[in-house]
Amino acid sequence: MSEMILVTGAVGQIGSELTVELRKRYGNDSVVAGFHRKKPGATLQNGPSELVDVTKKESVENVVKKYDITTIYHMVAILSAVGEEKPNLAWNVNMNGLYNILEIAKEHNMRRVFCPSSIAVFGPETPQKSTPQETILRPRTMYGVTKVAGELLCDYYFRRFGLDVRGLRYPGIISSETLPGGGTTDYAVEIFYEAVKNKRYTCFVKKDTILPMMYMPDCIKATMDLMNAPLSSLKHHSDFNITAMSFSAGELAEEIRKHIPNFVCEYTPDFRQNIADSWPRTIDDSCAREEWGWKPNYDLPSMTKNMLEKLEKRYEEGKL
Repeated sequence: MSEMILVTGAVGQIGSELTVELRKRYGNDSVVAGFHRKKPGATLQNGPSELVDVTKKESVENVVKKYDITTIYHMVAILSAVGEEKPNLAWNVNMNGLYNILEIAKEHNMRRVFCPSSIAVFGPETPQKSTPQETILRPRTMYGVTKVAGELLCDYYFRRFGLDVRGLRYPGIISSETLPGGGTTDYAVEIFYEAVKNKRYTCFVKKDTILPMMYMPDCIKATMDLMNAPLSSLKHHSDFNITAMSFSAGELAEEIRKHIPNFVCEYTPDFRQNIADSWPRTIDDSCAREEWGWKPNYDLPSMTKNMLEKLEKRYEEGKL
């Protein structure tokens, strides 16, 4: 039986680029872009797309049956900042949506499910330097609570029902294609857009705030590498620590100034500062490196150069 993939949240920051890469590998007709309110843009119109509400099991199941889906990349989530403003929505989407996905995958004997986790699973009691794979998980956000519960639920489905479900604890993800949707690390994306367009940015965390980050090409690479790793090599499943670089907001601004000397960054922390302060500074991702060969391609200088080149080109073309 051929591979048929459903990507939920396919118009989101990660989902939009993941869908494109999956179509390159498996063919346009083999990857269904699942969207909710925002319809797919031009880059996703070369393959099938379907309206999917993950909080309604029937909505997901109709698409699974229509396309004989064998694998799901479940990228839908209400992120940390929005989740604090709308905790009930975050619980409903992140938990009830995941439960529906896992139940459908189990009932339809699917090959594999990917469900991302996040550094939001960590909290103030977690060691902030070289945060280990096995550690204290006591988050202070609803998003973090749902991600801890989600990791446990995914592992339960693996051990109880044999469902091959996998996941990564994503750090902040930086993308040149799609703006993020309400996360605490959004400043690390917004700063690039504002640097190119206006040469000025007001950052919502302090200058010395350090967080783990990853460039989108590495995020997509990690996701697909984990999903293609042999099950026999994995000791962990739904909760892999993963990172590529850590830097402060000030260090990021300085790196941008190497390319845009007149760029000005100011710092006006808001409620997201407290969330950032509860998260790790650096991550130990040795389990991912040992179990399935994880290795990032980008560091801060190479990521900054690549981001600015792409955004400046789009700006000159009037597409930014």
